[in-house]
Amino acid sequence: MARSRRHQREIDYWPGFVDALSTLVLAIVFLLTVFMVAQFFLSQQVTDKDAALDKLNSQISELTDLLALERINKKNLESNLALLQDNLVAAQNERERLSALASGQSATAADADGQVKALNRDLDAQRDISTRAMAQVDALNQQIAALRRQLAALEDALNASESRDRESQARIADLGSRLNVALAQKVQELARYRSEFFGRLRQILSNRSDIRVAGDRFVFQSEVFFDPGSAVVSPTGKSELDKLATALQQLDAEIPPDLPWILRVDGHTDKRPFSGSGLIKSNWELSASRAISVVQYLVSKGVAPQRLMAAGFGEFQPIELGDTDEAFRRNRRIELKLTDR
Repeated sequence: MARSRRHQREIDYWPGFVDALSTLVLAIVFLLTVFMVAQFFLSQQVTDKDAALDKLNSQISELTDLLALERINKKNLESNLALLQDNLVAAQNERERLSALASGQSATAADADGQVKALNRDLDAQRDISTRAMAQVDALNQQIAALRRQLAALEDALNASESRDRESQARIADLGSRLNVALAQKVQELARYRSEFFGRLRQILSNRSDIRVAGDRFVFQSEVFFDPGSAVVSPTGKSELDKLATALQQLDAEIPPDLPWILRVDGHTDKRPFSGSGLIKSNWELSASRAISVVQYLVSKGVAPQRLMAAGFGEFQPIELGDTDEAFRRNRRIELKLTDR
């Protein structure tokens, strides 16, 4: 009797420590996930903005080259115009000289008149060339002015794009911060409900030796629910699952609907192979079938199917190595984990 009272006074702190540690790990994993998501969206925004900036810079470079070429053409035309004007002045001087010579020497008047007419024709041709050159200079000036306007418009667009980019980055940072806060609150809520759910399971399962807590999971030996080699829930297993279904329905009624939680049912087997002659051919099939059987039974007892998930791991996630019967027994198990979608 004294030993029983001492056993009742003993307090098991280990589950609370495991709950706190699992909550901390989940929070760290969540923060890393949020950071990666925010980093992905930010890098995507920066990549798009960089592409736009590169395109604008390429257009500015092309326009700058065109502007430089037009300036060179303008200088050449101005040089030609200056040369034509010099030729025009020289022709006018020659004309005046010949006119003076023609007035002073009657013998050579006819030749002088011919030369004057020829010079007049050359002078008219030079004037036409000069007029066309001036028209080309005016056209070039208009093109240069248009290029300058385009360059100014591109610079304005580039400045506007950079301003929008800064505003987008600021909005992304603010959204990421608010998302972190909101998700952290959801994680804390789920951790609180997980702790309450585990506490209820400990009470209703009466601290059985074949049911234990491992981190953030409840671990049931397969023999609690199934006969050896079978994927059909046994009568004893149905009795235990009835208790679990009741706890899940109470939890679903208490957790806010916007909190995305599920109960994941994982099936595990030992590493001994199947003969292949029966209905179940492999450990993969046995583990998955047992997890599905548990989920289907819980659904039949009123648990919402969207709150359940079944997974089979075969013999590839052992919790104890070795080839002893005890190791085989411990590795044959069903694990329950309350987590988010």
